Amino acid sequence: MRRPFLTDPSQLASVEGQQYLLLRPAGPVSASYRAMQAELLGVAPDGVTHPHTEHITLRAFSEPRRREEVTDLVRGWAARQHPIDIVADAVDAFPAPWQIVILRLARTPSLVAAYATLTSALDCSGLRRLDELALDDWVFHLSLVYGKTLDAATWAELDSAARRELADRPHCTATEAEFVWYEDGQENVEVIPLG
Repeated sequence: MRRPFLTDPSQLASVEGQQYLLLRPAGPVSASYRAMQAELLGVAPDGVTHPHTEHITLRAFSEPRRREEVTDLVRGWAARQHPIDIVADAVDAFPAPWQIVILRLARTPSLVAAYATLTSALDCSGLRRLDELALDDWVFHLSLVYGKTLDAATWAELDSAARRELADRPHCTATEAEFVWYEDGQENVEVIPLG
């Protein structure tokens, strides 16, 4: 059984009616992520939140009434998409106002192409996308710890303790994507093979 991405009731409530296209890294990337998250949660103050399971968000949508349309588009994109190489580069952070410690990913050709082809598929759709940035501005990542509720000094300490380059650059290849939607306080998932 797959681990859910979110389990905290407040996090589930915050994404009600939204949909996400995610990649779930495996092997060395997953192991590195879990070790780093455990380390950070050991030094972070009480009250910080975090994802329950490692994931890379390729897109977020807010289309509760058009979920089937989003699903059809995602399935079509996935059928044309080759497996995606995932390489972890560093532990980094998004500064205030987000205050999120992340596992930053390398811009591998397959990851960049996946984002670009998904953008092209979505551009004519009229679907409402959330927090979308241009490819050149997007930082591929896995969120480790959410520190938005921390005061500036506490955040600065956590940020400084977290940042590091990863000499071993753990990597894996994603052969499937997951289309996730949140409805009635529940996480729902469809696993979609790539290619």
